[in-house]
Amino acid sequence: MRRTYLYALLFSVISIYSAQAQEKQVLLENVRILDHKTQSLTAACNVLITGNVIQKISTSTITLNNKEVIRINGGGKTLMPGLIDVHVHMVFGSLTMAQMMTSDLTEEFLFKSIGQSAHNMLMRGFTSVRDVGGPIFPLKAAVDAGKITGPRIWPSGATVSQTAGHGDFRTPNEKSRRFFGEASRAEKYGATFIADGRDEVLTAVRENLRFGASQIKLMAGGGTSSAYDPVDVTQYTLDEMKAAVEAAEDWGTYVTVHAYTPRAIRRAIEAGVKCIEHGQLLDEETLQLIAEKDIWLSLQNLVESTPDMDPLRVEKRKPVIEGQEKVWPLAKKHKVKLAWGTDFLFEPELNEKQNEFILRLQKWFTNAEIIKMITHDNAALLQLSGLRSPYQGKLGVVEEGALADLLLVDGNPLKDLKLLADPTKNFVVIMKDGKIYKNTLKK
Repeated sequence: MRRTYLYALLFSVISIYSAQAQEKQVLLENVRILDHKTQSLTAACNVLITGNVIQKISTSTITLNNKEVIRINGGGKTLMPGLIDVHVHMVFGSLTMAQMMTSDLTEEFLFKSIGQSAHNMLMRGFTSVRDVGGPIFPLKAAVDAGKITGPRIWPSGATVSQTAGHGDFRTPNEKSRRFFGEASRAEKYGATFIADGRDEVLTAVRENLRFGASQIKLMAGGGTSSAYDPVDVTQYTLDEMKAAVEAAEDWGTYVTVHAYTPRAIRRAIEAGVKCIEHGQLLDEETLQLIAEKDIWLSLQNLVESTPDMDPLRVEKRKPVIEGQEKVWPLAKKHKVKLAWGTDFLFEPELNEKQNEFILRLQKWFTNAEIIKMITHDNAALLQLSGLRSPYQGKLGVVEEGALADLLLVDGNPLKDLKLLADPTKNFVVIMKDGKIYKNTLKK
């Protein structure tokens, strides 16, 4: 009996060591790490990745016995964390409104269109994103299983909206589910939950959590891309909003809200939300309150209105576009916790400009501040999901013990931020979770 136990123990130890020995290793040699703390590049060093984690960083030679290690000579290029966009809609941003409304919206079509968009996003250097509304769970599962190439995804699932709220996507002939008994097309596709009253809000939030939501997206005010709600309206009563917060907090995560106006945002703060999306119409007093309460403000530089936009949408967007010129510097002045995202909707051609939108921040921030925001700070917001975060580990930094989501950049982005706007040319290595997805330095 004892001998059998010892043999089993020995076999177990050998198996563990064998598994460790077989872990893939990548050695990045002669690279300079972008350090957001010192706002500078380090001296040339070597970085060892084992599995999906940065195991060792050293200015000395790293000696390895593993003959299978992948060695990449960085030639003094810049090693930095992967880019992070905390306000994307992977589905809505990959399709036009006409495609969304077609009756031929098959799963095969969706995976082909959205899968390609996810692949392109990773190849632009975005290794992590937060999806803040839409039928994202099948795509995320496919990416995590390796069936589709794409960034890590923090999913919100279906948006939660009141009737006539920003997430009420019904067409004029679709009647209320409560009175007529049939869910709308958008609800059937998992794009939104139209939920009124405390009970329905609780159910909607819990349904998203059941499917794996890492945070909850609630519509707290009017929007510019929805037909029925003016931008100035406040959505959800305090009790309804508190119900969403309580349900999310019971699962160890948080609620983020779509809102522009001080009134809507103050109500959300009173309800206990941890993050505000947008906020382009905020006043200085409410920004001070956000800072005092230690709440995140997830801001964007929304694309300007174009002549081919619906005139009603152009009119609704006007105060929001004007407001974003004021809110960024005010938020910086009051030291609000800022995060950055793009929020492209129903205009797939905009996705290719995702990196270029980073440069818009140069009006108010230094290059070092911008890089810190789109890596380290955005990563901190992602981790607000706690145990509901789908990927446990440290992101947004290049340091020992952090997850290996890395970019090797040909040049110094601290001096020339435009390098980040041309990923095809300037990102010579793209790595996510320790796996190399691009390497132009191969012999």
